[in-house]
Amino acid sequence: MITIIYNIGKLYTFNHQVVPVKKAELNKCEIIENAYLVIEDDLIKAYDSGDYAKYLEKDSQLHDAEGLIVIPGLIDAHTHLVFGGSREHEYALKLAGADYLDILKAGGGILNTVTATRKASFDELYFKSLKFIDNMLLHGVTSLEAKSGYGLNLETEVKQLKVVELLNENHPCDIISTFMPAHAIPEEYKEHPQDYIDIVIDTMLPEVARLKLAKYCDIFCEDAVFNREQAKRILSRAQELGYIVKIHADEVVSMGGANLAAEIHALSAEHLMATNDEDMDLMSQANVIANLLPATSFNLGKTYARARTMIDKGIAVSICSDFNPGSCPNENLQLTLQIASRGYGMSPIEVYNSAIVNGSCSIQQNDYVGSISLGKKADLVIMDALNLEYTIYHFGSNHVKDVFKNGELVVFNKELCY
Repeated sequence: MITIIYNIGKLYTFNHQVVPVKKAELNKCEIIENAYLVIEDDLIKAYDSGDYAKYLEKDSQLHDAEGLIVIPGLIDAHTHLVFGGSREHEYALKLAGADYLDILKAGGGILNTVTATRKASFDELYFKSLKFIDNMLLHGVTSLEAKSGYGLNLETEVKQLKVVELLNENHPCDIISTFMPAHAIPEEYKEHPQDYIDIVIDTMLPEVARLKLAKYCDIFCEDAVFNREQAKRILSRAQELGYIVKIHADEVVSMGGANLAAEIHALSAEHLMATNDEDMDLMSQANVIANLLPATSFNLGKTYARARTMIDKGIAVSICSDFNPGSCPNENLQLTLQIASRGYGMSPIEVYNSAIVNGSCSIQQNDYVGSISLGKKADLVIMDALNLEYTIYHFGSNHVKDVFKNGELVVFNKELCY
């Protein structure tokens, strides 16, 4: 089956010879005006400017882009998609000055969500997460990562990961699972945290690996959570079991998490709001991707990560939503990119390269998605705009008109149609 998208005002390919994209290359993008794009089955067969007549077949489907722009599907490389409950009751505490870690120490925050997630049934978690991912798709996300971490026991962590597995089977979006058993110390091990770490290492990591529910493993290395030594022990064991590792690092306090990410050659380090220059240099040398989460900084009223310094040092920067029930309850990745542009001082092309190209590298899907390239999946977004700059300048709105996922039209005129 041939589908031709025609009358494209501007086609932004984000097609780079070397990925992830770094330094000055981050501000470059091929733009084809008066363009068309040909989809055969689920892959990109051709694209160019001008006449598409030679690709027409008897049963070809035509889709009019109406002179608007087309970009690759957005990629969200850091979310906490599956969880029970909600935490709006903590918002007033934060406005009154309560710190994120203080709320956690008092049994709130992540631990509040752990209680709700343990109580929730599989179906409750599935249909709740389905609404979230539908909203992400409506805002242009076609691939994403989903972390566990709200179970903090084997049964509930497996329940979360199996929800992600089923969503990935049933939903148009591609969902990559990350196992995060060390998201916090559960309440029942508060006085004996080492016992919980032993359970993670000896039982949870091997069992999830055996079940093949996650390719990646993450940990929260932070004050009052897991220190550098504990994080290294857990992630080293994860690597022995075949996991590719990531690390939440330096969100509030610099605990050496970014340094550890470089030492063990983690695929990515997340947050990095408190990372020092020396550790940035080590990350650059080790080619660790920096998954930055500007909407979390915005929502918590915290300092933004020093994205500009990281870019100058040659670190590949990826911008992600950090969708979660506490610090960033927001499925709109476009808004995250708009916040990133202002908070990080990045151009529209830079933020889209970070989300799309480097985001695909951060979940190791760059051979399939992350650019408009021949032979890649036809994951495409038609934006209701005449240029890419408008989608960052005009903030707070959903600029998506249509979305193709694997060559199929799944959003049409801002409505789901899959």
